[in-house]
Formats: sequence, structure tokens, C-alpha cells
Amino acid sequence: MQITQQRYYTPEEYLELEEAADYKSEYIDGQIIPMAGGTVNHNQIALNLSTELNFAFKKQNYRVFMGDVRLWILQKRTYTYPDVMILAGEPEFFNNRKDIILNPQIIVEVLSKSTKGYDREDKFQTYRTISTFQEYLLIDQTRIHVDQFSKTGKKQWTLREYDEEDEAIALTTVPFEISLQDLYNKVDFELVESEGESTDVEGLG
Repeated sequence: MQITQQRYYTPEEYLELEEAADYKSEYIDGQIIPMAGGTVNHNQIALNLSTELNFAFKKQNYRVFMGDVRLWILQKRTYTYPDVMILAGEPEFFNNRKDIILNPQIIVEVLSKSTKGYDREDKFQTYRTISTFQEYLLIDQTRIHVDQFSKTGKKQWTLREYDEEDEAIALTTVPFEISLQDLYNKVDFELVESEGESTDVEGLG
């Protein structure tokens, strides 16, 4: 993600600017980083997953949020917009703001070519400071491939990879399963991200 502003912003200044902005930005320890626009594949995958989750949890005590809900990560002084979040029970709101939550159990990111390293490493490290965080899905939008990280103990995570269309992903911390065929329904792998949709995340921690 390209850093366009070098001055330090407080979290309060970021929120004020974000309210008036025409596009979404993330906040990382004083820096405001504009987010890239999503691709058709990115949107389709997030929609496919969220639709299936919402239906599965219709009568269960889980909540599903898509990319417009902001997440505040106190230990890393970070505001971000995960593609999909799953919460057990009711959301905990930051300062009673209904657009900022604190307690996701599962976070899902749909990867782009330019942000996949950041999502897999630095962002995952940031997410792991959230006490309620138990599971992380990284979904490739250019091919059939999903990495599933599940927390098994303090500072212990396991990885499972999925790359066959006839496989199904079973979440480990909530009762939900989706086939890769359904996850990638209507996704066109021949679509290529344009340069305008790419971001540079080098140097962010």
C-alpha cells in the first residue's frame, strides 16, 4: 500500500478524515494508507463466502461482516477493513461506535498479487494480537488456492492448504463448511488485475 502522507496522524485524526473521504484507507501506527480498489474476482469471492456464511448462521449465534466494517487492533495501533469477519456472539464496539469492532474470531482476506505477502506475514502478525482471533483464511483470487490457519494453543497455529475444486473447507472454530467450487463460483481466472488496482506494501510492519 503506497504511503502518500508522511506526517504522523493520531487515531482520532484518521477517523475524522475517514468520515469525509471518498475512498477507504487503513491506519497503521500513525500512517494513513489508501486502500486499493477491489477487482471483480475479489468481490465475487467475498460475496460467495459471506452469502453462504450468512445463510448457515441464520439461526446460530454468529455474526458475519464484510469489508465496510472497520477493525481496531489496539496493540498494533491499527485500523483495517478485513474482507470478511466472523464473530461469536455480539460484537464489541470501540467507544460505542457501531462501525468499529474489536472481537473477530475468524478473519478472511482475499489476496491480490501485490498484497499477498503483507496479508500472510505482517498483517497476520498484527491480527494475532487480538485475543478473540482463532482462525485465518487467505483466498487466492488468481487460482484455486486457500490457506487456512487455525490456532491450536498459545503461539501455536496449524496450516492446511486447499487447491482442488472438489475439496471443501471446514472451519475449525465454527460449524461451517464450503466447497471450493462454491467459493469460486463465477470467478474468472483469466481476469488480470489492472495496475490501478495494485498496491505497494513494502516496508509496512
